[in-house]
Amino acid sequence: MRVVIVWKDYTDYSREVIDWMREFNRRTGKELESLDPESRDGEGFARVYDIVQYPTIIAIADDGKEQKRWVGTPLPLMNEVSFYTLGK
Repeated sequence: MRVVIVWKDYTDYSREVIDWMREFNRRTGKELESLDPESRDGEGFARVYDIVQYPTIIAIADDGKEQKRWVGTPLPLMNEVSFYTLGK
């Protein structure tokens, strides 16, 4: 399972995302993959999974199928997201 957060830095929500990711790491010991939708990798990823609103957190199965998506703020509860990181 892959969990990715797609977001842009220097936006009105960026401080919330940074704090959320830091706290997620502190509580779970895991880091989410982070992509900027304006980077080469982020742009392709956003196109493939039709991500047009930021921040978006998306859980993807090993076969590439989307399992769950959280869009915008407020960000989801950490235990909701951490469920998809089990086994990593």
